[in-house]
Amino acid sequence: MMRRRLAALAAVGSLVLGLTACTTGSESDALVVYSGRSENLVGPLFEQIGESTGIDLEVRYASTPEMAAQLAEEGEASPADLFLSQDAGALGALSKAGLLAELDVAADDAVPAEYRAADGTWVATSLRARVLVYDGEALDEAEVPDTIDALTAPEWRGKVGYAPTNASFQSFVTALRVDRGDEAAEQWLRDFLANEPQSYDNNGALLEATDSGAVELGLTNHYYWYNTAQEKGPENMRAQVKYLAPGDPGALVNVAGVGILASTDKPEEARRVVEALLDEPAQRYFLEESSEYPVLPGVTSDAVALPPLDTLGGPDIDLGDLDGLEQTQELLTRVGMI
Repeated sequence: MMRRRLAALAAVGSLVLGLTACTTGSESDALVVYSGRSENLVGPLFEQIGESTGIDLEVRYASTPEMAAQLAEEGEASPADLFLSQDAGALGALSKAGLLAELDVAADDAVPAEYRAADGTWVATSLRARVLVYDGEALDEAEVPDTIDALTAPEWRGKVGYAPTNASFQSFVTALRVDRGDEAAEQWLRDFLANEPQSYDNNGALLEATDSGAVELGLTNHYYWYNTAQEKGPENMRAQVKYLAPGDPGALVNVAGVGILASTDKPEEARRVVEALLDEPAQRYFLEESSEYPVLPGVTSDAVALPPLDTLGGPDIDLGDLDGLEQTQELLTRVGMI
């Protein structure tokens, strides 16, 4: 039943599966990675890990919901050995379906307990915070709301952008359901939708819209702004960034993470790749190349000036409870967001 539910996720989100591969070597010899993170983000990192470990990697890319659905559909016959997910929810769902093995890697002991599965089936590889980006030419920071409830006020009608099909937005909605309950979450979504927010296909387009003044506010992940600021310089951007109030559901700090498929016939190679993702070079890569928070304590860089992780405060929930992606997508469909 769980596999059928997960297999339906792609259809619920009106997604079309499109897997691409990049590597050398044959299917039988290569370690197959299903990546729910984009090739332009993690492709160079997997190349580095392949070179440093000597492991031949075949990496297939699609969105996290698509990959989770594909893995559920394939079940024990999946060619995948490793799954890199954009969020904890997909990993939790696959773990509950019995499709992930216990990691049994020494490196995950260094990762704080709140960023790894209680049953040891997945571990975070990087962290990101939900934020608001805002039009700095139209608004002073003090005018920008710091709670999601404020976004339903009449003054923001038609002025807020969001990306409803993005996995991180859907994880935020799942966190809202966990934090406030399904009924309250649905009411917020309906109130938000009634305020005529502007829908975008992805967070990149949303940031561009804010930077051009097409919308005044945008719900997104922090690293989209920081990556662009590194390229352009924040002084050259119209869009600016504001973190939401600690404890607000919109301030969710979510994870990207990795799990090993229970069906793999290459468990040792898979564990070595997980260890590499948690090693300092990869953690520094996430910080410097994608402006994400590393999960390995003590990894810092002068290249990126992120607010300290301990100053952020999302809702008091267990990330392992963000596995209700199917129910979240059903809710978003019911209210007319996707």
